[in-house]
Amino acid sequence: MSSSRHDHTLPPARVEEVSDGVYAYIQPDGSWWINNTGFLAGRRGVIGIDSCSTERRTLAYREAIRSVTGRPVTTLVNTHHHGDHTFGNFAFPEATVVGHERTRELILAEGIPDYRTMAWTEVDWGNLEARPPFLTYTDGITLYSDDLRCEVRHVGVAAHTTNDSIVWIPERRLLFSGDLIFNGGTPFVLMGSVRGSLKVLDDLEALGARTIVPGHGGVCGPGAVDRVRRYLRFVLDTAERGRAAGLSPLETARETDLGEYGELLDSERIVGNLHRAYAELDGLPPGEPIDVTTAVLEMIEFNGGRPLTCLA
Repeated sequence: MSSSRHDHTLPPARVEEVSDGVYAYIQPDGSWWINNTGFLAGRRGVIGIDSCSTERRTLAYREAIRSVTGRPVTTLVNTHHHGDHTFGNFAFPEATVVGHERTRELILAEGIPDYRTMAWTEVDWGNLEARPPFLTYTDGITLYSDDLRCEVRHVGVAAHTTNDSIVWIPERRLLFSGDLIFNGGTPFVLMGSVRGSLKVLDDLEALGARTIVPGHGGVCGPGAVDRVRRYLRFVLDTAERGRAAGLSPLETARETDLGEYGELLDSERIVGNLHRAYAELDGLPPGEPIDVTTAVLEMIEFNGGRPLTCLA
């Protein structure tokens, strides 16, 4: 499928002012490789939160920022290392890229990985260049947009990945959650932890956020936290039953009625999530590497042998 056909498939990205001077950049439909970003427009400059998966989408994001403010993007925060949030870092050469130490390590180790072209339908990625954070932290860092305090915090455990951070703006009770929250899409913890994610969701709920900009899907309220939590508990319960019956993650997925979760985007992620849940039930520590290639190939098998749909 060509990128021009993709353009007609999905609604255009949009800028939403979620609080005074704070904007979410929402990219429908939030499925594979189509993430959200955001930015804070201050008097002296812009703080961006994440970039996009393709060159075209990231340049459109830059133009969206310019439609709001002529100030330069001085700082770009990465919430985690995945390419849909970091491949476009290179398009902000004037910005200090900020991220967790592990985010830097993984981007340096992986570069622009070939797997993006193997498992998904054809995408016009553009001319990508890996650009890791060059200002890193272990636990967190505090940024200010004028006088507005923005707390960038590592969540402390493996969750969606091993290096997830949030951007919390306490004065506005506003949370940029990265991929700890999916709204309308299937949560994905193959490279992180089911149990770790459940702990982090409890921590996020305790913040008392009124507004959440999720990693994928529309801007939402705190109810989104519980929706993700219920899905992950379903994954854990399903894994326990399947493992007790001697079934593989793929076999368990095929025999499972997803119910309401079958209506979420990218429902084939149940297979990858079960691989992680099985590993944890077998005693593997949260976030420890597992065979991601096999899990992805089995997601394709679950999808009828077809490449996973990507409209990025």
